[in-house]
Amino acid sequence: MAKTVTRYVCQSCGTVHRRWAGKCDGCGAWNSIAEEVETAAPGGMGAGAASKGRKLALAGLAGASGEPPRRPSGIAEFDRVLGGGLVPGSAVLIGGDPGIGKSTLLLAVAARAAADGAAVYVSGEEAVGQIRMRASRLGVADAPLDLATATSVRDVITSLDSADGPTLVVIDSIQTMYVDTLEAAPGTVSQVRASAQELIRAAKKRGAVLLLVGHVTKEGAIAGPRVLEHMVDTVLYFEGERSHQFRILRSVKNRFGPTDEIGVFEMTDRGLAEVPNPSALFLGEAEESGARASGAAVLASMEGSRPLLVEIQALVAPATFASPRRAVIGWDAARLHMVLAVLEARCGLALAGRDVYLNVAGGLRVAEPAADLAVAAALVSSLTDCPVPGRAVVFGEIGLSGEIRAVSQMDNRLKEAAKLGFERAIVPKQRTRAGAGGGAPTALKQSSIGHLREMLPLFEAPAGQSGIRAENRGRR
Repeated sequence: MAKTVTRYVCQSCGTVHRRWAGKCDGCGAWNSIAEEVETAAPGGMGAGAASKGRKLALAGLAGASGEPPRRPSGIAEFDRVLGGGLVPGSAVLIGGDPGIGKSTLLLAVAARAAADGAAVYVSGEEAVGQIRMRASRLGVADAPLDLATATSVRDVITSLDSADGPTLVVIDSIQTMYVDTLEAAPGTVSQVRASAQELIRAAKKRGAVLLLVGHVTKEGAIAGPRVLEHMVDTVLYFEGERSHQFRILRSVKNRFGPTDEIGVFEMTDRGLAEVPNPSALFLGEAEESGARASGAAVLASMEGSRPLLVEIQALVAPATFASPRRAVIGWDAARLHMVLAVLEARCGLALAGRDVYLNVAGGLRVAEPAADLAVAAALVSSLTDCPVPGRAVVFGEIGLSGEIRAVSQMDNRLKEAAKLGFERAIVPKQRTRAGAGGGAPTALKQSSIGHLREMLPLFEAPAGQSGIRAENRGRR
């Protein structure tokens, strides 16, 4: 006879407690512990000889194993992030802010995949009529895609478990699904974990691709237990600002391909459009037209294996209040404070009493250390009102002593800059000493610097000025 088990689970981290408490011992969250009742089957590991497991068939490490088969989704940017396409039997979790375009993207993927095999789109949040309206707006209303609205995992698995079942299943979203053996409400830690486990088991048994939509918390992490991200094969985050039309699909976990790959999309009135050349997208109009303004530098960044050129904008202004303000969008604020300290201590620039504003144009977020030198160039340019050398890209890591360190994949960065018409590059000097310049484009004039002080004479002063003014220098 089945028995019920009552336990208290934190809805933020999934920690199980013996009794209710106001504060979770695992994550420290307040008022996040909820009572959950689970129906447990009788028996178990200690039920006698009947529960004895079977002996596993062990395999050696040496052996031939081919690459997993790939199934193109029909969207090149989506396939790029996955590592080449969808892998049969894999589970992919896609998270993002509300309204960012997760459902729009997966509906387009399912509609194109339905041309090569049966595909099902199951929604627990929208009616069939609403999905059809979106499909009509995206121009895929004629695709042979099957739709369903359901929240019961048992009903979903029963409907898909057939000889001619689908090869691709979209669940929108996993937080709306529930398993009827648990008395917890949909969206709780227990329900999300159990629902995902059952759906993943069914998809792997049939060899179908499972695409799960996940809600995110206010901190930006996928809602539910952290184990959910460990259960799936691939975790993708859909990023972007609502004020911008650009969307970035980023891979943070991929068992069948590289991580940190990105795909760039543009939100239009007909859905998400692929962006084949993201570098031109994130560059400012002034840089494309040849006009140069102070406070802007072009960074040759790397996102996974893709080189990406973005514009770093900085504004240094006199402080309005006694405590100077530091505002950062798209970069690490702590790293900005480090670059400011190095510029003042090692280069003698007076920045302590000034407001500093930094922005990565286009809504992109840059996290790699190679952006240090570009940020420093934009700050010095704004402080001195001297533009960065025209048609130049800048990248390099800054050390606390002011030295410029080499970064990875320098050849790919320079090739992307040369392809877009840039003529000059400010790069670390370590590249020349390493003798790795064989693959660099010869059309690009390189200014190799070993210390941050060596960058200051490269700035071009407007007519009537003489480079960096004396009032901008502090004590060394």
